[in-house]
Amino acid sequence: MTEAIVVGAGPNGLTAAVLLAQAGVKVTVLEAASEIGGGTRTSELTLPGLLHDHCSAVHPMGAGSPVLQSLKLERHGLVWRQPEVDLAHPLDGGAGASMWRSLAQTQADLGVDGRAWQRLFEPLSSRFEALADEVFRPVIHLPKHPLRLAHFGVRALQPASWVARRWRTEGARALFAGVAAHAFQSLRTPTTAAIGMMLIAAGHRYGWPVAQGGSRAITDALAATLRDAGGVVQTGRPVRSVADLPAADIVMFDLSPRAVVDIMGERLPGRVRRALGRWRHGPAAFKLDLAVSGGIPWTYPPARRAGTVHLGGTFEQIDAAERAIGRGELPRQPFVLIGQQYLADPTRSRGDVHPVWAYAHVPNGYPGDASAAILDQIERFAPGTKQRIVATAVRTTTELATYNLNYVGGDIATGANTPRQVMLRPRFALDPYQLGVPGYYLCSAATPPGAGVHGMCGYHAARSALRYLGS
Repeated sequence: MTEAIVVGAGPNGLTAAVLLAQAGVKVTVLEAASEIGGGTRTSELTLPGLLHDHCSAVHPMGAGSPVLQSLKLERHGLVWRQPEVDLAHPLDGGAGASMWRSLAQTQADLGVDGRAWQRLFEPLSSRFEALADEVFRPVIHLPKHPLRLAHFGVRALQPASWVARRWRTEGARALFAGVAAHAFQSLRTPTTAAIGMMLIAAGHRYGWPVAQGGSRAITDALAATLRDAGGVVQTGRPVRSVADLPAADIVMFDLSPRAVVDIMGERLPGRVRRALGRWRHGPAAFKLDLAVSGGIPWTYPPARRAGTVHLGGTFEQIDAAERAIGRGELPRQPFVLIGQQYLADPTRSRGDVHPVWAYAHVPNGYPGDASAAILDQIERFAPGTKQRIVATAVRTTTELATYNLNYVGGDIATGANTPRQVMLRPRFALDPYQLGVPGYYLCSAATPPGAGVHGMCGYHAARSALRYLGS
């Protein structure tokens, strides 16, 4: 019987394992940690009964993922919960802008810029499945929907700062800036528009939902689907060299490129080893979880009903903060993401005490404590929050890198979203999942289409392996 080893039990590793097992391959997943899930883990980080997502929290790409949809994870308990407002972006003085799943509601909320927002995102969101079919794969491919891809690509390759020129108001520009900042790059960098446009298009199609019970519900559903197909997961099984790998016909790595180089060494062809060794990691996250009595008292009212809140001020302020991070500096007012998942999923709270998820963008490997900067940003837009906090939990960049070995220096995207790495991740190749050694593959977020809980990196790597096996 054909056998496969998958190293790493994050969403991409588990997705690859499921697809291989469903094709009749005997699959064993080896996970170094004591718990599976990678970034999709949830636990009581602050107080008993309060559920906090460890890293990934809000899932527009997960809800819109072709492969996760095809696996019917709801059979194993995955339930998407939608907040009333998907995204709020407060500005100083109590103003702000909001994104709703309803494009019409968003258009109305944005006032004079609503029509321009609608013109850009209606064609993308209404035909999101066709767009995803093109974007959720390697850049080098024969397009099935060339006009759809061209319509997206001509803007996606631009810096977010260019796309933002279509809006006149501070609110609309800031709203787009906050989403584009998920790239962890200066908004003047080419291709930063792509991430902003995809997340917004997915939001208008599927919303920005959370998984009921926490992001671990995604992991649990994938693991149960794998068990149904005969696959096995072993935790506490680090792989440091090829000698740690059982004999197998297929080996799949849900790891960072440099980790694969460390494991395989001279077994990799020189060109592949050099390419993977040049892989660059990007800025980091500094995580702060809060237990807040009564929730956060935002001065911008829609933020009180929003599952996600972006804190950074205007487009120009966010860009300045991201450029500082790129220079290795922590700005006084960093870009901060807030998750209020309990608004969509009340099971995460206990009484009137609610879990609030937050992280700031910081330089890679930042050795300091960014907690005060995060709290100051929250207080800037919600005065009185500090008096409501009853417990906190901190995870530094070093702790993030220990928690998940793919998060080198705290880089939760498993690689810098530079134009080169966005276009040619992890190296220039017709099949970027192959490692140049028959039967060996890379399936992590360092491969196309990149970071996010969508499983598509694992899907394409598994498809490549199945072609090799003749399936």
